[in-house]
Amino acid sequence: MKRAAWLAAMVSLVAYSNCAISAAYSVTVIARGFSDPFAFVPLPDGDFLVTQKKTGKLLRWHAGRELPPIDGIPESLTEGDYAGLQDVILHPAFSENHFIYFSFIHGTRDANAVRVARGRYDGHRLSDVRTIFTVSPTKDTLNHPGARLAFIGDGTLIITVGDGFEYREQAQNLSSQLGKIIRVTELGAVPADNPFVLPGGGRSPIWAYGVRHPLGILYDSTSGRLYEHENGPQGGDELNLVEKGQNYGWPLATYGIGYSGSYVSPYRQYPGTRQPLLYWTPSLAPSGMTQCRRCQWPEWEGDLFIGMLAGEQVRRVTLRAGQSPQQEALFEDRHARMRDVHFGPDGALYVLQDDGVLFKATKEQGSS
Repeated sequence: MKRAAWLAAMVSLVAYSNCAISAAYSVTVIARGFSDPFAFVPLPDGDFLVTQKKTGKLLRWHAGRELPPIDGIPESLTEGDYAGLQDVILHPAFSENHFIYFSFIHGTRDANAVRVARGRYDGHRLSDVRTIFTVSPTKDTLNHPGARLAFIGDGTLIITVGDGFEYREQAQNLSSQLGKIIRVTELGAVPADNPFVLPGGGRSPIWAYGVRHPLGILYDSTSGRLYEHENGPQGGDELNLVEKGQNYGWPLATYGIGYSGSYVSPYRQYPGTRQPLLYWTPSLAPSGMTQCRRCQWPEWEGDLFIGMLAGEQVRRVTLRAGQSPQQEALFEDRHARMRDVHFGPDGALYVLQDDGVLFKATKEQGSS
């Protein structure tokens, strides 16, 4: 089948319908000028922390202005498009202990890996910085690190790890941490109830496997579900429900094709692997994910919001038991790559664009 015809066929297989009514909102730009940002996190006091990949700096946005970079961030490898400082999240008890967790690329171009560390944040610097986890083995490519972070309900930490691009077969190798979802304690130890055992005995940090380039992870504390999304090659971006010990198929099964136009795999489904909740073909390149829980729009309660880079939008996804997923494209008129998304303490939706613009959407007065 010719590539154009194949893509058209794949588009027809994506099961979704557009939401009929879009909630009313207004958009306000609150910051500009972040250089090559990857992630941000709202703080309880209304400030934001923003990571910059290529500079390796963690910035604080306060009261409408950017303050000097936070001291104490370890040095990261900042070569290439995928390197440098990556994700940043708050400890679940941040208000009491002031710990933040962050991921970055550690090592050299010929031997690098995702590393996760934490530090105690005082508004200007980090203290008590310690390494929590370093992915093994190292690789000699900077592509597809993953490096997203999330705490789940039992207090353990989830780390997404990409396949390294040239090492995609390692996503199926349980002796390698590439192409995996990792679960460790807040101090980096391996929980005794992780599903896999190492060849020499002891538990593996691997929680699930068979992922490609996972740039979104989200834990829903209401339902107890863990969601992950990842970029496919050409097509086949996926939204997955992550469960203990499961195989999500890459590269045995995919709805995408290789960049050369050849098949990665002849299979869209493969025995023993999980199917995605949704897939997108052509690719929208998902990045970042958040969820409305008691946000400003009651009609959005429980919905997922996913930034899209190639798609230049935020995609709202409604998942209801017994119903086909519904989707709505937001902010397409901004014509910008959407890098990360969060609901703030005020219930507004905050979006970080790839060009360094941070804006917020608030519910319009008088809208129901």
